[in-house]
Amino acid sequence: MLFDDFAYTSADDPLIAARNWTVRTNPGGPGVPGATWPKGNVTFPTADGAKVMQLKATNDGVNVTQSEMLHQRKFFEGTYAARVKFSDAPTTGADGDETVQTFFTITPLDAPMDPDYGELDFEYLPNGGWGLTGPLMYMTSWETYQPDPWLADNTSTFVNSSHAGWHDLVVQVSGGTIRYYIDGRLAAEHGGKYYPETPMSINFNEWFISAGQTGPMRTWIQQVDWVYHAKNEVVSPAEVNGRVAGYRAGGVTWQDTI
Repeated sequence: MLFDDFAYTSADDPLIAARNWTVRTNPGGPGVPGATWPKGNVTFPTADGAKVMQLKATNDGVNVTQSEMLHQRKFFEGTYAARVKFSDAPTTGADGDETVQTFFTITPLDAPMDPDYGELDFEYLPNGGWGLTGPLMYMTSWETYQPDPWLADNTSTFVNSSHAGWHDLVVQVSGGTIRYYIDGRLAAEHGGKYYPETPMSINFNEWFISAGQTGPMRTWIQQVDWVYHAKNEVVSPAEVNGRVAGYRAGGVTWQDTI
């Protein structure tokens, strides 16, 4: 299993790399072409009484920054879970940006339409996007894609309601079926060719679908309280919460036996 309570001092904390996390700084997608991924957009404040990982994204219609933190690629079947705080409005500036707040797993795309590609997404779009109005939570399972010209082979289920605030997200990957849970309720079930074939990394990021209107800077925040993975084990959402409570009661802020 893996458990992390995100008890780090900053994005420069040496424990982050020692524990096989990466704070992204390299350019590229997803998001607005030319957007940067500053290391300082990932911080570890105390929020609601606990240390959290905080992802920041900023946008004035011209200058766009995004953020991401990811673990190594070694996770496959089993149970993935995280407690995530989504936001429906920026902390500064006017509302309206098509921002994407996420918890997902992914395999690198080695070539267009790579059959070994895999991706399992929770993506929250408070102001909608991709032709739909928000707020909405997308749960998407991928077979593969090609970036240019864009062609996606995936399946999505979405919940068209606000998810502002803290939510427990669970993905069970077992026996050819992917099950997505939000706050203990089954929200989506996918399978068939969309079932992953190869190990994936665990990722969190916040980015913009487009730069949007030019004007004063807008700042968006997403927070993550903890992340958990049980290898080759289907764990119910209630049992995940029980195990996390046990780690915290025992003073465990990090463990990785995978």
